[in-house]
Amino acid sequence: MPVARFALPAGSSGNFSTPENSEERRIKELDDAYRARKVSELEQEIFKQKKRLADAERTLQSRATKKAQEDQRVATDKIAWALAKLNELRRNDLKDKDSRIFPGWYAPVMVSDGGKRILKPMRYQCRPTGKPAFYDAKYPGTYNARRDNLEGFWKNQFGHSHGIMVVSSFYENVSLHKVEQRELAPGEKERNVVLQFKPRPKQNMLVACLWSHWKGKAGEPDLLSFAAITDEPPPEIAAAGHDRCIIPINPENVDAWLDPDPKRIGDLYAILDNRQRPYYEHAMAA
Repeated sequence: MPVARFALPAGSSGNFSTPENSEERRIKELDDAYRARKVSELEQEIFKQKKRLADAERTLQSRATKKAQEDQRVATDKIAWALAKLNELRRNDLKDKDSRIFPGWYAPVMVSDGGKRILKPMRYQCRPTGKPAFYDAKYPGTYNARRDNLEGFWKNQFGHSHGIMVVSSFYENVSLHKVEQRELAPGEKERNVVLQFKPRPKQNMLVACLWSHWKGKAGEPDLLSFAAITDEPPPEIAAAGHDRCIIPINPENVDAWLDPDPKRIGDLYAILDNRQRPYYEHAMAA
């Protein structure tokens, strides 16, 4: 598992601060290595930009040039950005945002192992078994599995390897003009905003997922990865400008979902249809 790609949200990292077995120790080692690498990269960037800023300011003392002014502006912005990222990596107090995950990050996924529910850290972007590693770049959207393609692209996972991710809200990228329910004004460029959707009443949602245990060639590390199943959105999400929605299943269907029978596909669709249907409030993400 390449260190550069093993990213856990801070909210999950805390679960491994005092590892109790070899697997937890390995997760902590990988997470610590990833964070140490990011700290080193940020420190190097700060050093580079400070030198760039100093060079620009020396030039500006003798004459004002567009390049020096631009270097001063860019270096100042990049230093501030890198320092903010460093502070985020080094702080110990957990906030709500620390539990947010992004494609390519790792998150705990509930699966069934011999009829027992267990949690496994998996990458949030599924690489289906048997597919080459370049699928990550060729199909960057495989962190979501469309319900209408479960027996197509996802046929080797649907009915075979199911999981559940527990979430209290989710985030989506949406065009601002769609959020405001209007057309783009003449000459206006499309602007992306991030919305956070929260269920009402407040609750933890059991999101239906598919997962894969990918094995490469000799010498390549194994990869556990997953995708959240999405479907057509309820009216309030569509009105906010987004066209997909996660599927939170009912608690009584957890075991049947985690131990699927590929010969009873209809039962699995029934679980997805018999979902929880909260009302989703939305707000601009912080």
